[in-house]
Amino acid sequence: MQQKDWHSISVRKAIKELKVNPQKGLTMKEVRQKQKENGFNRISKEKKFSKFKIFLNQFRSPLVYILIIAVIITFLLGEYTDSFVIFLATFFNALFGFWEEVKVSKVLEKLQNVLKTKATVLRNGKKREIFDEDLVVGDVIFLSAGDKVPADAKIIEVQHLEISEAILTGESVPSAKINEKLPKKTALISRENMAYMGCLVEGGRGKAVVISIGNDTEAGKIATLLNKTKENKTVLQQKIARLGKFIGISISTICVFLFIGGIIRGDNLLETFEASVAIVVGGIPESLPIVLTVVLVIGMERLLRKRGLTRKLGSVETLGSTSVICFDKTKTLTKGEMEVSEIESFDIEKTLKIAALCNEAYVENPQDAIKKWKVKGSPTDKALLSSGISKGITKKNLSKKVIEHFKMPFEPTLRLQAVSLEWKAKSLSHRYFIYATGAPEELIKKSKQSRQWEDKVIEMTKQGLRVIAVAEKKVDGDVKKREDLIDNLSDLEIIGLIGLKDPIRKGIKKTIKIASQAGLKPIIITGDHPETARAIAKEAGLHVKRSEILEGDKLENINDGELKKLVKKIKIFARTEPKHKIRIVSAWQKNKKVVAMVGDGVNDAPALKKADIGIALGSGTDIAREVSDLVLLNDSFSIIIEAIAEGRTIIDNLRKSISYILADSFTSVVVVGVSKIVFGWPLPILPVQILWNNFIEDTLPNIAYAFEPREKGVMKRKPMPIEAPLLTKEMKILIFFTGLIDEFLTLLLFWILWRKLGMDLDYVRTLVFGAIAIDTAFVVYSYKNLRKNIWQINPFSNKWLNFGIVFVVIAFCVAVYVPFFQKILHTVSIGFTDWLILIAIGIISMTLIEVTKWFFISRHKTEE
Repeated sequence: MQQKDWHSISVRKAIKELKVNPQKGLTMKEVRQKQKENGFNRISKEKKFSKFKIFLNQFRSPLVYILIIAVIITFLLGEYTDSFVIFLATFFNALFGFWEEVKVSKVLEKLQNVLKTKATVLRNGKKREIFDEDLVVGDVIFLSAGDKVPADAKIIEVQHLEISEAILTGESVPSAKINEKLPKKTALISRENMAYMGCLVEGGRGKAVVISIGNDTEAGKIATLLNKTKENKTVLQQKIARLGKFIGISISTICVFLFIGGIIRGDNLLETFEASVAIVVGGIPESLPIVLTVVLVIGMERLLRKRGLTRKLGSVETLGSTSVICFDKTKTLTKGEMEVSEIESFDIEKTLKIAALCNEAYVENPQDAIKKWKVKGSPTDKALLSSGISKGITKKNLSKKVIEHFKMPFEPTLRLQAVSLEWKAKSLSHRYFIYATGAPEELIKKSKQSRQWEDKVIEMTKQGLRVIAVAEKKVDGDVKKREDLIDNLSDLEIIGLIGLKDPIRKGIKKTIKIASQAGLKPIIITGDHPETARAIAKEAGLHVKRSEILEGDKLENINDGELKKLVKKIKIFARTEPKHKIRIVSAWQKNKKVVAMVGDGVNDAPALKKADIGIALGSGTDIAREVSDLVLLNDSFSIIIEAIAEGRTIIDNLRKSISYILADSFTSVVVVGVSKIVFGWPLPILPVQILWNNFIEDTLPNIAYAFEPREKGVMKRKPMPIEAPLLTKEMKILIFFTGLIDEFLTLLLFWILWRKLGMDLDYVRTLVFGAIAIDTAFVVYSYKNLRKNIWQINPFSNKWLNFGIVFVVIAFCVAVYVPFFQKILHTVSIGFTDWLILIAIGIISMTLIEVTKWFFISRHKTEE
């Protein structure tokens, strides 16, 4: 249906245009016709990936591409064993990643509310309950406290109706609804004559006519915007891509030199191909994709135990790299509830008594102990009544002491509520009163004490409080009519002012403090008033100047280039819409920052998707959870800090694994390349032996790095810049020198045994194979910490690493002593003396690597 400015036309005109009788509703014939023409009241969602596509996505990695190429090359060269083993490594890595992502999806599905909601509608002159999705434009619906608005609708009748629109607008205070027309330019947040899909009715009753359904609703428009929002690759995906490209280019370059060298030397073409296969197999870290997956999965599992659900592999690592963290205010920084924060009065007890008597909230379970009472009603009335209950002032006790003559619920046009009553105690000098609570500006106008209280209101408002005035008037007798009560609302006496606030969530202040210490920049993005947001920021530990606040209407007039520069100076974005949130996130990303967005509402969803990592509350809307990367299952913000720390630990452990794997691969490539290109020797180690070492022996120790404990000071470091590569300067030096040391020792062993002593080639290759394998049992401990030497840490603190080393030794024994594997790997049995040689090489290698680490750490001050 064509969109109209429904808020700017009268109820009578709206009904006429929609061709509906508000007393009878639509007929079933009209409903069926409309459903046929316009469809059902559903918001279309992005099509979810099938399990098959999720499985295929596991192969979308440059490292996996290289492995697939290696499978093809080895197969074409007749190295079927090598080809099959590389294929198995690739397949099982994909299977493992697929299993983990499917498992996470199932957890999320359980979290979501799968029950269809219902709406009360008027059809054929009768009230009926139907599923929300069966609503059509023109349906007359009924709204009451506790309902979710089922579609966008225009209010046609209202009885103290209040609707919380926080999930849509970000405004924490419920909107008091009216049925009068508003100016055409009225902003969405101020359209009191409209009800919007997904918003919660906090109090009162109302009748409305549906003006849009499904994708045409305001929530639907956001969903459409969401579908258009591109999801960025994670930081880890980008860095792995760059690493894969680097490995691919390096291997290709070495292979080219090998071919050219072989042709120049006149080597046998088949031997040259065999050497190329050895370099491809040796240079490609076959176990790296598996190690990466396992390290990330273990991080996910750790967070899940602390009630943080990570939906995608790589997301936790991304949070560890985050430098900007954007918070929505309402229901994210705050609870989304009201509570009494301050009372300005000469008689606080009397103020709370009046607030309890002039109140529509009620206790749902008065039979239970007071501590277990559940207070129901509008947020304001609940807060006022709860505050009185905490001081021992209850409606039940007060009702025994008064006779209520007339009660007027909150009137949006008057902006107050009032009650006329009589105190039963005959000893009182005066027994008849009118009590009123409401907007201070309205009650102060009706009092004689304006100047005295106006200054107090201004002072409290500056603190970000919502102020309620409490007043009384002595009357001569009972007032039993609405008109008489309203006529008596003059010459009031202000008894006090009550300041309400939406309290910040538990742990927010600590979260923001630790985040700031960790080098993250917290940003508040809200639909709320600037001063309200500023007050909440102050309470959360953020001190914000007025110049550091930007409102949505001004943001409209700033182009993307200007916003990119301006965004660095702003701490609070107020009065924002969903489209503004996306622009803010994008502006930070254009500044090469990794951005996290925290939210819970429909209005947060596009920004959650656009951010490098979206964080949603478990209690938030389905759409927010669906597009997020991390879900806080128990709404605890301490999980964010835990996730950041876990992310940084994952980066550390990934770097340990990557450093060792690449050092090992570098050794194999250099040994093969130098022996063949420089010296023209036969291969010191065969491709199948390299593959056994890379995949069978190296995988478990490298996976064990995932269990390395968190290093001290991890949350005192600055975030890793988005352009920073996975390979740091110290990693490159360590990889290079490890490769040179191991390559020198291995070639020296080969030269002595084969060249000098003329020993059998299979025996010599077995010892070279053993030197590289057993070297792992020693050198792997040098990579436990890239910032400290082995004597500065407990090298045996990781039981899984210790177990991995035992497995390395057992796997090598299997390779050289089991006849079946001797045949496949071309190995021979070795003796006690040979073992001593291999152990000596391992100790020498580890010692030289530790000396290299010590030199680098002491001279270059490796980052703590």
